[in-house]
Amino acid sequence: MTWTRAFGNACGVLLQKIVDGLALTRISPNILTFIGLVINTGAAFLFGFANSQNNVKMFAYAGLVIIGAGIFDMVDGRVARQTQQVTVFGAFFDSVIDRYSDVALFFGLLVYYARGNRFFYVVLVAFVMVTSVMVSYTRARAEALIGGCKVGFMERPERIVLIILGALFNRWGVMAPVLWVLAVLSTITVIHRIRYTYEQTRSLAPIR
Repeated sequence: MTWTRAFGNACGVLLQKIVDGLALTRISPNILTFIGLVINTGAAFLFGFANSQNNVKMFAYAGLVIIGAGIFDMVDGRVARQTQQVTVFGAFFDSVIDRYSDVALFFGLLVYYARGNRFFYVVLVAFVMVTSVMVSYTRARAEALIGGCKVGFMERPERIVLIILGALFNRWGVMAPVLWVLAVLSTITVIHRIRYTYEQTRSLAPIR
C-alpha cells in the first residue's frame, strides 16, 4: 500500500467517524449545509478585511476556514444517507447553498482588491464569479433538457481546492495566478457544455 493510499484511507476513516457522530445527533443535513455557508462567509470576511500588511496571515486563516467549511460540504450528504433523510429538496438546497458559498468567497476577494485599488483584479474576480455560476447553471439547464451534462473539468471541488491553495500560499502571490486559472478553465468548461448541449439537442424536436 502506498503512503498516499494509506493517507486517503485514514482520512476516510476520520470522515466516517465525524459522520457517525453527527448521525447520532439526528441533525438535519440541511442544517449542516447551511453551517457550511456560514463558515464560508467567515472566510469571505477574512479575505475582505485583509490588507497589504496582513494579507498573508488573513488569507492563510481564510484558507483554513474554507477547509473547515469543506468538511460540512462532505458530510451533509453522507449524514443524509446514513440517517435516511435523503430528499429531493435536500439536493436542491445543497446546490443553492453551494452557489451562495462560491459567490461569498469571490465577493470577499473582490472587496480585498477593491480596498487595495487594484481595479484590474476587481474585474478579474468579478469575471471568475460570473463564470463559476455559469459552470453550474449550464449543467443544470442542460440536464433539464437532455438528462445529463457532466462534461468539463472546472467543477466546484476543483474551484475550492484552487482557492484554498491560493489562500494558503499567498505569501508567494499564488492567488493571482489561481484567479487566472479559474477564469480560463471555467470559461472553457462553460463553452464545452454549451457545445455538448448543442450537439445533443440537434436531433430533438423544437419546443413549441
